[in-house]
Amino acid sequence: MTFKALCLQTQFSDKNQLGAKKEPKTQEYQGMKAALIIFEGMTSLDFIGFYDPVTRLKTLGLMPDFEWRICALTPRIADDRGLGIIANSVAESLAGFDLLFIPGGFATRTLQHDREFVAWLRSAAPAPLKTSVCTGALLLGAAGFLEGRRATTHPKALQDLVQYGRVVPAERVVDDGEVITAAGVSASLDLGLHVVQRLAGAEAGAKIAAQMDYPYR
Repeated sequence: MTFKALCLQTQFSDKNQLGAKKEPKTQEYQGMKAALIIFEGMTSLDFIGFYDPVTRLKTLGLMPDFEWRICALTPRIADDRGLGIIANSVAESLAGFDLLFIPGGFATRTLQHDREFVAWLRSAAPAPLKTSVCTGALLLGAAGFLEGRRATTHPKALQDLVQYGRVVPAERVVDDGEVITAAGVSASLDLGLHVVQRLAGAEAGAKIAAQMDYPYR
């Protein structure tokens, strides 16, 4: 069964707490590709907090076929404090990916109005799972992926998000099926572990959290 079929056939709760939501059913799958978006002026912790737990699915042997690409419109970007990150997928369509992840940062306020960037994100429309942390939700919204959906973002950007979806300010992670959004910066870790559990089950989530020495569950 492909990952896309798995998403269509498995029902998940929209609860934000790992321990509180219903357990996903364990099913067989064949391969999965994640597009991890980077851009000039992003917040690196938004990115790394998600990247670390999700990529452990492969490094710990929990999903051996899991693949990811660091995707950007330029070969190299600098975060909001000058840290450089190199992309390994440059200006390529996002249509072939199963999972889209978008971090946040002050640059999102401008990028949400950047036609080229938003058009690029829209190429990920076929992806069955789209995620963001912090103000990355503004970019999901600008691409049209939040229409009619519950979503959250950094507390100071909630009013900016209202134009795109049904804002849920009190939850750290909001799971609305095909779209999962998380609150500000440090919530990237919660989002990453939530997605791990969505993809591989509670036992995998617990194993990765323990490996990361992450106690807040």
